[in-house]
Order: sequence, then C-alpha cells, then structure tokens
Amino acid sequence: MSKKYQIISFYEFKPLGGPEVLQGLKARLKEMLVRNRVFGTIIIAEEGFNASLSAMPEAIDPFLKELESTLATKINPKVSFSEQSPFRKHEIKVKPEIVTLKKPVEISLGAGTHVEPKDWNALLEDPEILVLDTRNDYEFHSGTFKNAVNPGTEKFSELPAFVESELDPKKHKKIAMFCTGGIRCEKFAPYMKARGFAEIYQLRGGILKYLEEIPQDETLWQGECFIFDERTTLNEKLEKGNGPDLSMRHSPVEK
Repeated sequence: MSKKYQIISFYEFKPLGGPEVLQGLKARLKEMLVRNRVFGTIIIAEEGFNASLSAMPEAIDPFLKELESTLATKINPKVSFSEQSPFRKHEIKVKPEIVTLKKPVEISLGAGTHVEPKDWNALLEDPEILVLDTRNDYEFHSGTFKNAVNPGTEKFSELPAFVESELDPKKHKKIAMFCTGGIRCEKFAPYMKARGFAEIYQLRGGILKYLEEIPQDETLWQGECFIFDERTTLNEKLEKGNGPDLSMRHSPVEK
C-alpha cells in the first residue's frame, strides 16, 4: 500500500445540539482523532460540522466508520493524497458557524440548486449565466473557472455586501456559483434565493469534486485550486501545485 497520506474533507449541515452537547462531542471527537492518528481540524457548531483531515490510508476507513456512528450520518469525503501530512495537530473547534457568513440562512432553500460536475460545463457555456466565484480574492487569483466573476472579497462574510451593491435579481436572472469544496455555496445559494434571485445553481462538491471527475481535456478550470493547508494549491490531478501562497496566511478549513 502506498505510504502517501490520504487527505479527506467533508461537511454537513445537520443539527448537533446546544453548547453542552457540543462540548461533550468535542471531547469525544478529539479522543477519536488521537487514537486513530488522524490529524487536522473538525469544526462543530449547532448547525453541523466541517472537517479537513489526513492520515495513512489504512486508518481512514475505520475512523470514518466510527465518526459516522458518532454523528449518525453517512460521510462522503472529497479525497486527495500527499507525500507528507499537511496537518500536525488534532483539533476540534466549537464555533457559532461551520463556515462564517454572519447572516441567517434557511439551508432548505438551497434544495434543487445543485449541479453535478458532469453538467457544470454546459451550464457555464450558457450566455445568460453569471458565474460567481464565492471564494476570496487570493483564491480567485490562484485559479478559477472560465468567465467567472471575482467579488474581490477578503473573507466569506463580505460576500453579501458585494451582492447588495453589484447584483440585481431583475437583471441577473441566472447565477451559477462555486467554491472549493461546496460548503460556502451550501450557505450562499439559499441566501441568494431568499433575496429574490430566481435561478441559482451551485456546483455539487465544489472545485475539488469537479477536478476529481472531469477529464483534463474537458475541463473549463484555469490555474490551480487554493486550499487551506500546507499544500497551498492543488493542480488538476489533485496533487500539490506550484502556486504561491497569495493569502499570506493559512487555516486548516475553508473561510
């Protein structure tokens, strides 16, 4: 078996309970990470969980099975590999949100907005579509999709202000959005629906799932994908890229 580290990321919007429940869950998850020699960060909040982790491949499946039992869910992680672990700590963080928008969102409004990677290219070729990169400015400049709009934000919570000043539901009738792994769009697609944007689409699984599933000779992706760990960027093969750290800062999960 290859000695490369397996990198997994996953999230779910799923009620986990109040502060006392979260503190108990934090202790249990920390013990699981240490015991299984899984490194990285899991963020938990009342609204759900968000994780970026690494381990030797043989440790991943047992850990995920135990995690699924603990969280009473089925986890379908996005996967890549690295010669070295990009994480060194076992961290569980309790936060108000698993991805910080600082706006109330009814996640259920996002139902029906997901587009599979295999259908994404056709959507981007629609001349009526505005393609919105919901990531930050430094992520955009590492790589993005053909014809994508850069909102020029430094953090996700600034995106609503961009929409208020630059986008109009009466003018921008079709918007296709994407992010690294899908979590930001899971919040922002319903946010946009609640503000009257009629046709909203989000790339299921984000850029990482698109690069995993779409052949390189068919891709509309340009450049490399910025990620929030020590690898900095990934190329189209989901291997460590050559791009510089345009953020000048790193955190183990999406911001």
